[in-house]
Amino acid sequence: MKFNKWTMGLAAVGVVSLASAARADEKVSVVNTALSNTTLSGYVDTAMQWNPGSQNGGYTPGSRGAYADGVGKQDGFNLNLIDLALDKPLTEDSWAAGYHVELNFGQDAINGYNSSFNSGVYGGYFNSNYGIRQAYVALRTPVGNSAIDWKVGVWDTIIGYESNSDPLNPNYTRSYGYTMEPTTETGILGTYKINDMFSVSAGVANLAGTSANNVTGRAAMESQKAYMGSFAFTAPDNWGWAKGTTVNAGIIDGVDSKGAGLGGTFAGSTSFYAGATVPTPLTALKVGAAFDYLDMHNAHHGGGNSDGSQWVAGVYASFQVNDKLSFNGRAEHEAINNSGTTLDEFTATASYKLWANVLSRVELRWDHTEHYTGFDNSAYNLSGTSIHDNAYLLALNLIYQF
Repeated sequence: MKFNKWTMGLAAVGVVSLASAARADEKVSVVNTALSNTTLSGYVDTAMQWNPGSQNGGYTPGSRGAYADGVGKQDGFNLNLIDLALDKPLTEDSWAAGYHVELNFGQDAINGYNSSFNSGVYGGYFNSNYGIRQAYVALRTPVGNSAIDWKVGVWDTIIGYESNSDPLNPNYTRSYGYTMEPTTETGILGTYKINDMFSVSAGVANLAGTSANNVTGRAAMESQKAYMGSFAFTAPDNWGWAKGTTVNAGIIDGVDSKGAGLGGTFAGSTSFYAGATVPTPLTALKVGAAFDYLDMHNAHHGGGNSDGSQWVAGVYASFQVNDKLSFNGRAEHEAINNSGTTLDEFTATASYKLWANVLSRVELRWDHTEHYTGFDNSAYNLSGTSIHDNAYLLALNLIYQF
């Protein structure tokens, strides 16, 4: 075995022995072999946000804030998130194994109840500035002509148009649909690729609406597990200009942690989702649509339990001008049935890659409530409802990816 000159020098003066150096070198080799296929990636997400008007005492829609109503980010500079991920992806082997660990630090850390200003009675707090975004063992078992890829641990939810990863979303702010969906599950998920066009997923998790908080918190009973399934379709190349079209749909049903603590009981929850992204004959333009429906059973309202539901319909458009510049738009309508509240939001985002590895975004957003609840809980009219029916946001978002 060869030793470098520093090891030989230390051995000569009796600081180390060659035998111990050999054993240490063997251990390092084992570690290097185990980590040889592991990658480190992540991003740093920062923003400057301005909310014009006098409604800053209340809701800041879509701000991804630390609290359920988004308070805490308006008119300020914000470190949204630091994301760090260690990943050993599955190889092409029939019995491949790997892992994924992803940690969040910052105001938007995903570890706690899902945050939603427009799902107020179900909302809660994100964890305090840190969180386990994902942490799972990845396994593959061959089945027929394909295989099932498993995730066991904490993993991102299987439904939704938008991602938990900020750089992957077309806009800086979150959609209404995202705020009413589960964000993260703790359980087991299997995905089976039928062919190049179709794949299906199914899983069992602790709670339907929880993030990774139940890793250290509530371990639900057998009767309180969440069950879920989804399918995905990708159009083949022979579809012409429509090649690459994606269609996704899924259902998550179970007990929802967002109902916990509100009267001391868990609420039943069923989330339905369907979405699609479609290229157009104009190569630079893509359009999308998403529909979310949340049905809450025995939810806590005004001191008692009752059923409630809400739904969101949204449309998206993306225009890629060149390799650096793109424009993204989103429009949504939401109806919250138990309160009679209806809301609309319109978001326009310009993205430009001025620096290497940096995503730069400027965003304008307008939220409007048509009935009942406004956006300022600090100013009320004589009837006791909020007096501001509109909320505005202007933001500059910078994300460095590595």
